[in-house]
Amino acid sequence: MNKLKALTSFSAVVVLTGALAGCGGEAAKQPAASDSSANTGNPADISIVLSQVGEVPAKGNDIITAIEKYTNSNVMIQWIPGSAYDDKINVMLAAGELPKIVRVKYVPTIISTIQSGIFWEIGPYLKDYKNLSAQNKQHYDNIAVEGKVYGIPLFRDLGRAVIHYRKDWTDALGLPLPKTMDDWYNLAKAFTTKDPDKNGKDDTYGMIFDKKYNEGAESMLTRFSVSIGGPNKWKVENGSFTPEFMTPQFMDAMKMVKRMYADKLINQDFTVLDPTETEKIYNAGRAGIKFSGGNAQNWQDLLVKSVPTAVVDAAPLQGPNGIHVPGESGNNGFLAFSKTSIKTEAELKQVLSFVDKLMDPPMATLLMRGIEGRHFVDKGEYTEPLDREANQKEVKPYRDNLPYREGYNVKPTKDEPLSVKNQQVSKENEKYVVANPALTLLSSTYTERGKELEIQIMDAQTKFIMGKIDEAGWQAEVEKWKKNGGDKMMEEYKAAYAKAGQK
Repeated sequence: MNKLKALTSFSAVVVLTGALAGCGGEAAKQPAASDSSANTGNPADISIVLSQVGEVPAKGNDIITAIEKYTNSNVMIQWIPGSAYDDKINVMLAAGELPKIVRVKYVPTIISTIQSGIFWEIGPYLKDYKNLSAQNKQHYDNIAVEGKVYGIPLFRDLGRAVIHYRKDWTDALGLPLPKTMDDWYNLAKAFTTKDPDKNGKDDTYGMIFDKKYNEGAESMLTRFSVSIGGPNKWKVENGSFTPEFMTPQFMDAMKMVKRMYADKLINQDFTVLDPTETEKIYNAGRAGIKFSGGNAQNWQDLLVKSVPTAVVDAAPLQGPNGIHVPGESGNNGFLAFSKTSIKTEAELKQVLSFVDKLMDPPMATLLMRGIEGRHFVDKGEYTEPLDREANQKEVKPYRDNLPYREGYNVKPTKDEPLSVKNQQVSKENEKYVVANPALTLLSSTYTERGKELEIQIMDAQTKFIMGKIDEAGWQAEVEKWKKNGGDKMMEEYKAAYAKAGQK
């Protein structure tokens, strides 16, 4: 079958679940007071808006019931599909209809909203909550606005970019993992043209790109560029700031991807392919390598349903001079607290107490391991997974939206060797992360026009990769970016950096 047609037809069968207008809430009956809960008296009413992960959990399910019982609360969650989440939050902000807790990202619109006074500053209260105050200060610093903290991070490792790859394919083809841009090209070519799955069909790719391939902390171009010595988003030298896309390493990364696209070594429909569709393709055994902040074991478990002989492995992202990983913010967004719905300091403290309790041992275990006897078994000094698929379906929607720290207030898990290896690589990566020096610096241009400027330069990257513009055309787009506000943004970061250094 023609590979492009196969990919298109495969993508067409993906069914998107959930609808913005039909996002349901979860409200269980009032739970009985738990012996393990420090709360007494009437249950607290907690309203939250969260990003949908997979299917919307059933109302009154065992996970939310356990949370309500332990925290002595009535929890109403509005789930919004990830593809519509940011737009819906903006609508809520404009209408003044925010719930008490809102999951948000550290982006200009939210920073501007924080500066306008819509969310509570919570930094001064953190010391009063044993779990929230026990976390590494860097996680809070990475979401600070003008030095003040307005939310609870959804804690993540700082170096989460781990290579997940088909080891059975690399072994069969005798190929090492890449360390240069030429290595990446050669691997993609072999995985695409040498029939690594030995099915006699021209139906595989090295990597599948989706329409968000160059967005945010998970930008594949950033990861390629950093691996060969480039900066993470911004380069600072003698106090002056230069965006990553104006560096030679980033150009080398773009040229490599452009070459792969021209030779049809990556899917030709990447500009319209949704990230959920790429996972379907990987799980069907039609692509061999990806960067991921998740667990390689999850891919292995899903993949063997289609390809029983498949073998997945995990490895760090290396370049010619060793491991270089773009440092991430250490969070997957953060929970902010709306002054619209939380009217008093007493009510804020009640909501913060709810969040703090989510990191107590019983709740940490629930969010990370699930329900004992269904998702895991307690072996005394460690836990052992029972049903990973059920955990992914029933527990992951909450785990991806609520605060927890692997290893904090939870027993270690006796897991599959691949899962343990993946965690070790991610932890080890923190020694080699390349920080983004502009992460929390404020620029009025970025706040006002940052998204517009990002879209302009990301569109130019895509045009270059697809051959719609050459290097001269790319440089023209860079000059356009600079004139449209990029030059001003660089100057503002320089000034903010100098000011921060004086404090």
